[in-house]
Amino acid sequence: MRRARPTHPVLLGTFAALLLAVLVTLGTLVATGSSWLQDLDTRLSSRALLFTSTHDVVHDAAKAASIGLDRWTWTPVLLLVAFWAWRRGAPRVAAFVVAAGVTEALLNPLLKLVFDRDRPVHEDPLEVFHGLSFPSGHSSSAGVGCTVLVIVTLVAMRRGLRRRLLVALLVLLALLVAASRVFYGAHFPSDVTAGLSEGVLVALLWWAILLRTDRTGTPLVPAAPGAEPRRAAVVLNPAKVGDVDTFKERVAEVARLHGWREPMWLRTTIEDPGTGQAQAALEADVDLIVVAGGDGTVRTVCEVAAGSGVPVGIVPHGTGNLLARNLDIPLNIRDAMDVAFSGQDRAVDLGHFTSDAPEAARTSFLVMAGLGMDAAIMTGVDEELKAKVGWAAYFVSGVKAARYPAQRVKITVDDAEPVKLKARTVVVGNVGFLQAGIPLLPDARIDDGLLDAVVLAPKRFIGWLAIGARLFTRGKRTNDKLERFTGTRIVIEAKEPMPMQLDGDPVGEGTRIEATISAGVLLVRVPDDVGLRD
Repeated sequence: MRRARPTHPVLLGTFAALLLAVLVTLGTLVATGSSWLQDLDTRLSSRALLFTSTHDVVHDAAKAASIGLDRWTWTPVLLLVAFWAWRRGAPRVAAFVVAAGVTEALLNPLLKLVFDRDRPVHEDPLEVFHGLSFPSGHSSSAGVGCTVLVIVTLVAMRRGLRRRLLVALLVLLALLVAASRVFYGAHFPSDVTAGLSEGVLVALLWWAILLRTDRTGTPLVPAAPGAEPRRAAVVLNPAKVGDVDTFKERVAEVARLHGWREPMWLRTTIEDPGTGQAQAALEADVDLIVVAGGDGTVRTVCEVAAGSGVPVGIVPHGTGNLLARNLDIPLNIRDAMDVAFSGQDRAVDLGHFTSDAPEAARTSFLVMAGLGMDAAIMTGVDEELKAKVGWAAYFVSGVKAARYPAQRVKITVDDAEPVKLKARTVVVGNVGFLQAGIPLLPDARIDDGLLDAVVLAPKRFIGWLAIGARLFTRGKRTNDKLERFTGTRIVIEAKEPMPMQLDGDPVGEGTRIEATISAGVLLVRVPDDVGLRD
């Protein structure tokens, strides 16, 4: 719940007070039989109904909202969101969702009985409605539902364009549901205004209650009495972090809360993407290296830290963040900081990559390396689109690269006989999951001392659908379209030069990759009592 704590609580309180004032004012006017309100409501609702009667699009939209967005729709949606939060290890968020939904479902019918207002009566109605009118049940359900979803979005998503768009769409949805009730002739404008106020207010009150009972913000791992405070070095990629000063303030605050000294700050550059900074951190004899950036920055720092015994904490700021996803490190920046300074150390494997590609003769990898279509996707991604929509830009690039032709490759695993295949893409992985939880290498484990490889070779574009189904169902059967290998040394030789990628970064074209593994040489901070992803 801390993630959704408002920066200015006074504004939240002011907004809640305004909603309560609207609800109380309208309720008082309705209860006292205000002729002014009734006349205004009647005029506005009649004009709205006339507009709907002469515009088929408005009519169809209002009818669809009346049928498809009532309480019987919002209730299962909220239950699914609560279940999702509980499964993600956020029981407080799940409790908030359930509490807000149940409160609104009980409060709205009670308010209708208290105010006992009849529905609007029209000379030529689109539909005859029965029951009580104030406040609107559709509007209150949409109000609480959309507000809950907005709060969960703030909790679950990093700041950015996608989060702002989703929040704006949810607000617009609530307003459209409320407006549809007036335009369809089911409610007066004051009914839907009160309904929205009621639903939003209920959600905000429960949110405030849970925030007040939240105890995060106190030191989770206080320093032992008399112990010298530990010190961390923070290697940050300014191109990924954005507002560096604000980020440094947040990291310093989290470090202090967990009993650490002021961190040592090291920025990457185009000329040195992390190697020199990690070496400087080790020379300073720090107790922890925190790396803030994408998978490329993380890989560079981890390559230097491997074998040193100094753990690496990861604060993901990239597009893919595959290592963080596979280690269950939170993508939320504040939570990732907590894990970095108070999580548990886990020994993981480090892959080694040798190729004849000019940009990566010999280096290391933590996530995946490969050649073929997957590398073509990395090479063809639009960087401006990537900055705006994140990893979804890879999907756009993937559609363009889907017709990448199959090439002849030879794969040698350890001392076994080489296997000759035709492949559109070959991926060697130290972890198994892609974005959106796609299990490309479902048996891969980052701490098993082994590498896993997959060869994908659909004959036609539609063949990708069959492969996708097998990946999601984790099917074990292999054939000429999908083949898997496991070993400590995997060599891939292509007949023709193919594009190559390393942890999501394109590294040019080549014909040969050799991947090996060093078991348990790197310590990475992961959440307490959380194992590697299954």
